[in-house]
Amino acid sequence: MSAATRPAVRRTDRVVGRLTPRLVLGVAIANLVAQAVIILTGGVVRLTASGLGCSTWPECEPGEFTPVFHEAATIHPFIEFGNRTLTGVLVVVALALAVLVLFSPATRARTVRFRVLGLVPLVGVLIQALIGGITVLVDLHPAVVGGHFVISAALVWGSAALVARLREGDGPRTPTLVAEGRRATVIRRAPVVMGMLTTVVVVLGVITTGAGPHSGDSEVGYRFPVDPALIARFHALSVWVFVAALVVVLVTIHGRSVRNVTQTAPGARTPRVRRTWWILLAVTLSQGLVGYVQYFTGLPIGLVAIHLFGSAGLVAATTFAVLSLRTRPSLHR
Repeated sequence: MSAATRPAVRRTDRVVGRLTPRLVLGVAIANLVAQAVIILTGGVVRLTASGLGCSTWPECEPGEFTPVFHEAATIHPFIEFGNRTLTGVLVVVALALAVLVLFSPATRARTVRFRVLGLVPLVGVLIQALIGGITVLVDLHPAVVGGHFVISAALVWGSAALVARLREGDGPRTPTLVAEGRRATVIRRAPVVMGMLTTVVVVLGVITTGAGPHSGDSEVGYRFPVDPALIARFHALSVWVFVAALVVVLVTIHGRSVRNVTQTAPGARTPRVRRTWWILLAVTLSQGLVGYVQYFTGLPIGLVAIHLFGSAGLVAATTFAVLSLRTRPSLHR
């Protein structure tokens, strides 16, 4: 190596050395938060009837990528443009996360499946940007808008899963709790059951919103041809089933015979797992309360926005709770 190239190599080594596991985890958490926030800002666009504030895509107006100030201008183009701008920020965060997962010393030696998970936020955001443009071009059809939200919820799930995976290795899945009989069956089946119920809750919530009054634009009346009150009841029923299943899991993991896999004494405390599931219960009950209040108060914009943001919290909390029931040891011990 020549003397001229040594400083450059040393600088590269210093930069790579700063790509610590803590940095990767921090960016992953920032990505998760951003994925949730864009659900909120997208909801604000819809709730303020700003969905067609920009009349086309990717431009805001023909020949203009940004809203144009003039006397007749309303706030709607600026709300919609703000949401599009946040999408650009999210692309930057997701790109940084993908680069870190692929090239940082902390993660580049991990499995292909893990690294693919690190690419999910970036690929998903790019797809979402395209679908966001389609929603404008089809005048906010509720099926397209609903699909847009479902993908956002899936990106929250993937982002939360990545945060959880960064805290563990790539070895075979190992249960974090040891139980016998029916308790073991409940713990083993909880991830699939809770995942399915979360999907049902989210999808019914999307249909409920698509049948409601907030179309996204005051001049667009496309809604799902279903009774809003009836579909809202089905949505509420799915939430109660979710709560019932959640209570069953909580009762099960608090059994005296259930212990952490690293402990041997029956009834030993499993605080982390239990805490994660209690957080899920708190998020779920909070979401349910907001849902009922917004329904009986005529769907005020503020409460609907909180409910939308809470849905991201519900998906993330469910992901963390489900993944707390197993862990993966490192392959390099």
